[in-house]
Amino acid sequence: MKELLDKLSSYNIFNYLLPGVLFAVFIDAMTSIKIMQDSVVTGVFVYYFMGSVVSRIGSLIIEPILKKIGFVKFASYADFVKASKNDSKLEILSEANNMYRTLSSLMLCIGFIAIYDQATQYYPCLSDFSSAIIIIFLTILFLMSYQKQTAYISSRIEANKS
Repeated sequence: MKELLDKLSSYNIFNYLLPGVLFAVFIDAMTSIKIMQDSVVTGVFVYYFMGSVVSRIGSLIIEPILKKIGFVKFASYADFVKASKNDSKLEILSEANNMYRTLSSLMLCIGFIAIYDQATQYYPCLSDFSSAIIIIFLTILFLMSYQKQTAYISSRIEANKS
């Protein structure tokens, strides 16, 4: 287990594992849903997955909304790649930036789950469709993530051609 944790980068820890653990702790404490794991090994994988979902929601839903309303403004990806070659701190700053986006997403996800939990107590029929909705949502979320990552790779290749 220690070897596995040693191989995780700080990005993976702060953008996936930590948010996943926090998500589980908050959901267990605030709702009737129990997702904390008894097994450390299982927990690491479950929390990492939950954290990756929270991170993807931040990247694919929250970030575009914040960009659209003008709350954040991004430099072009080509400029980021070029600047990264000259400024080693830029990667660290970008990592911290992504962590803040993920933590924002975490708070919104916790709020959404807490509201959903309350709603199912008043309208139990809502829980009948939970599994199907979750599977469809996760499929769409990870397909969109794949598309976005592929675009980043292509952008990075283009930026490094010159």
